[in-house]
Amino acid sequence: MSQPIELYFWPTPNGWKISIALEEMALDYNTNLINIGAGDQFAPDFLKIAPNNRMPAIIDPDGPDGAPVSIFESGAILQYLAQKTGRFGGTTPREQIAVTEWLMWQMGGLGPMAGQAHHFLKYAPAMDPPNDLPYAKDRYRNETARLYGVLDRKLAQTEYVAGDFYSIADMSIWGWASLWEGQQQTLDDKPHMKRWLETVSARPAVQRGRALHAEKRADFRKDKDAQDKLFSKQ
Repeated sequence: MSQPIELYFWPTPNGWKISIALEEMALDYNTNLINIGAGDQFAPDFLKIAPNNRMPAIIDPDGPDGAPVSIFESGAILQYLAQKTGRFGGTTPREQIAVTEWLMWQMGGLGPMAGQAHHFLKYAPAMDPPNDLPYAKDRYRNETARLYGVLDRKLAQTEYVAGDFYSIADMSIWGWASLWEGQQQTLDDKPHMKRWLETVSARPAVQRGRALHAEKRADFRKDKDAQDKLFSKQ
């Protein structure tokens, strides 16, 4: 009998990608909390698993050839889990290409841009001293809006982002897209994205993955120590 996967996690959009995937794939896992507001991501033991000092990460005791494997970077973890289970990665070469395209779109585009939008719209103005930077706020808010326009146009053609099948690409995008209000976006002109958000949000595994340690989500705007840890130059 295989051992549970060890998940290194904090309840953020990047963490949700993997908790949702593990729930969708019905894989056993143990949760190891990496409190990013307390600086757990810089702990030497965690850096052995995730050298970029970012969660999520996993250790699969039943890795390739039955040997343990540790994996960092959420996109790499999603691809590994899809390959391990044979699920949610596309069943044909063309489907697999589409899943990879949209997974890379999230990793290289939506995640970084929405993350910067959150930073400059929410956290930077609350710093001491405040860093209320109109150019940065407009830059990342507008780029996030552009990306959501790309997503909406794609979803006008297919039920899910990679086609008419649910995949790890949807799992990767959903967490960030579900926080559209905090990115100062609107769905009024994005009916297909709105429909997709509602469809994915209704999935029981998505709800379970999103609920994992949800009580620990916090607003760090008034926590100077947490800001120092989150935005550290380490």
